[in-house]
Amino acid sequence: MPGCHSYVIALDATNPDALWITEVWDGKDSHAGSLKLPAVQAAITKARPLVAGFGHRFETTPIAGVR
Repeated sequence: MPGCHSYVIALDATNPDALWITEVWDGKDSHAGSLKLPAVQAAITKARPLVAGFGHRFETTPIAGVR
């Protein structure tokens, strides 16, 4: 998706029922725009019944890395 640099889904090392989803965007506007796309809306609708809840949400500001 435009503005998305990375999207990783990973297993939690201590909880077999949990997943970690890490997204790297070029900015909040790109992320917000992606949530309005019909394909993303359809995926959210399909996934919502499978999600028990969201335990933690972390927002960071990258200061170094490789692109």
